[in-house]
Amino acid sequence: MDGAGTGARPQVGEAFPDLDLPDHTGRGRRLSEIAADDPVVLIFSRGWWCPKEQRAMRVLAELQDEFEVAYSKLVVVSIDPPEVQSAFRAGLGARFTFLSDAERRWIDRLDLLEHTDTNHLPYRPAAFSLFPDLRIHAAYNGYWSWGRPTAEELRRDMRAISREIRPDWEL
Repeated sequence: MDGAGTGARPQVGEAFPDLDLPDHTGRGRRLSEIAADDPVVLIFSRGWWCPKEQRAMRVLAELQDEFEVAYSKLVVVSIDPPEVQSAFRAGLGARFTFLSDAERRWIDRLDLLEHTDTNHLPYRPAAFSLFPDLRIHAAYNGYWSWGRPTAEELRRDMRAISREIRPDWEL
């Protein structure tokens, strides 16, 4: 299932590229701007039409309250255009950011094209937990549902990153 993309798939310990894409409102955003000083869970999704993605997004929507009070960010990237993302986001009750790569500017550079769907040419489902400087703490291959991070794994990743970046973490 490994892709033959033109880019290099991001690896743990490396800096994730500072994506520059429109959000669900159509406004241009940079990943570093969204992260600011907080850890980020960055999810690459096939799109709203996939039942597996719908399930995964419902899990993220359930986690959003925890992320907000824990000074952590959730960000989803898909090939859906902003207006579709906006509707999907509203239907989920999500408040976190969706970024649109409808033009597929990053998909090859990140080597995350899912080669089995020749109709939609979507992102391969993947997740990355990132430090505020966009360095990768953990990476998950979500092509198979069991490869996706669980809510508990995301909590553990955010705890590990927060422990490392928050000077007042220890009692």
